[in-house]
Amino acid sequence: MGEYTTRLVVGVGGRAGVSVEEVCALVEETLRGAGLTAEAVTALATVDSKVGEAGIAGAAERFGVPVLGYPADRLADVPVPHPSEAARAATGTPSVAEAAALVAGGELLVPKRRSLSATCAVATAQAHDLRHHGDAEVVDAGAGLEDLAVNVRAHTPPEWLRQRIAACLGDLSAYPDGRAARAAVAARHGLPVERVLLTAGAAEAFVLIARALGAERPVVVHPQFTEPEAALRDAGHRVERVVLRAEDGFRLDPAAVPEDADLVVVGNPTNPTSVLHPAAVLARLARPGRILVVDEAFMDAVPGEREALAGRTDLPGLVVLRSLTKTWGLAGLRIGYVLAEPGVIAKLAAAQPLWPVSTPALVAAEACVAPAALAEAEEAARRIAVDRAHLLAGLAEFDEVEVAGVAEGPFVLIRVAEGAEVRSRLRALGFAVRRGDTFPGLDRTWLRLAVRDRATTGRLLQALDRALALTSR
Repeated sequence: MGEYTTRLVVGVGGRAGVSVEEVCALVEETLRGAGLTAEAVTALATVDSKVGEAGIAGAAERFGVPVLGYPADRLADVPVPHPSEAARAATGTPSVAEAAALVAGGELLVPKRRSLSATCAVATAQAHDLRHHGDAEVVDAGAGLEDLAVNVRAHTPPEWLRQRIAACLGDLSAYPDGRAARAAVAARHGLPVERVLLTAGAAEAFVLIARALGAERPVVVHPQFTEPEAALRDAGHRVERVVLRAEDGFRLDPAAVPEDADLVVVGNPTNPTSVLHPAAVLARLARPGRILVVDEAFMDAVPGEREALAGRTDLPGLVVLRSLTKTWGLAGLRIGYVLAEPGVIAKLAAAQPLWPVSTPALVAAEACVAPAALAEAEEAARRIAVDRAHLLAGLAEFDEVEVAGVAEGPFVLIRVAEGAEVRSRLRALGFAVRRGDTFPGLDRTWLRLAVRDRATTGRLLQALDRALALTSR
């Protein structure tokens, strides 16, 4: 396991009936000839119509990587050094192998190579900055921006919560005692305390999982929050990706996850796509011998928390992560928790430093899971749903803007041509939005917008109209 200096995408094409052996032999020979190794390959890429080709799918399985499929019209827009009119006539793109290797960005290392029934080309994988987060959009851009890049609920923490936290400051000379907060979280989900671990935000939990659970074949479902993969790589794991497609509404097919994956990470609702996966679909990923990590950091922003798995004890290996920083505006305090089988909780706790959660954070945890706070969070979730509908209706007025998937979280993912330029122009007009190209599976055409109140959304839509008009000149 470990990180490779150069990460590769191999574009492949093949005639109907091409064998696994021929595809593998061509790819291996091509890599060898360029002084590259199969261990550096992150994915095979091809045109949509070839994803199900047994030879290509079987080759990907042998290499232990996913197959990425792209629509022919998208590949047709990718400049390639060795176009073929025959390929264009057959598939709609002048070179499946070269275009598929290059479509997500990167540099072509090995141009198209042929065998009797297959083609392949090798490019560097697009480098996604897994450590880039929404706060950088605001910090880097300076003061005075309307923050639509960070998913923390606006106008938080509420005054009553500020007062609760402030009241504990006289107790800071004592070491933190997490027993009351842990019991409160357990009661909130109807679980014994042995199934609860308090953490310094959900991000700490990802680090603990990566270091303590000993995965051999970890898989991360993308696009999603990038910290799980970053933590796994930092711990020395070679991470496989299952990349969901915009064309499918970023919906998850459990069959896409390798059967022998022993650690699977998925968000629900997923950041940045805002897609809410059905609980029954996620439950199909659970099995003995596998740790299934479901990041529910934004679940309390979904009315009724429908499709939540928190509190379930019937699914083997289930690990649910929750964050209290988003709904309650506590990103600077760092508080979250893990729900899992007692044995898993014990392993994660053993990897924590002493007193990982501060006294103010413990007080906040206990306060935010109280019945009155849960009722307030539910009311906020319903307001977010109304405000999100208003934002989506406004976005639908723009022919240039696409919303992929059904948004259910407190943010919306959009695709717009020249997305990087639109984002820059929105900054100049006073709005910080989240770039999408740091998420695996997305490129520079994607932007994430936090849901805000109707007045803020109205100003955003006016700014977006101006940004699009300026970009199209």
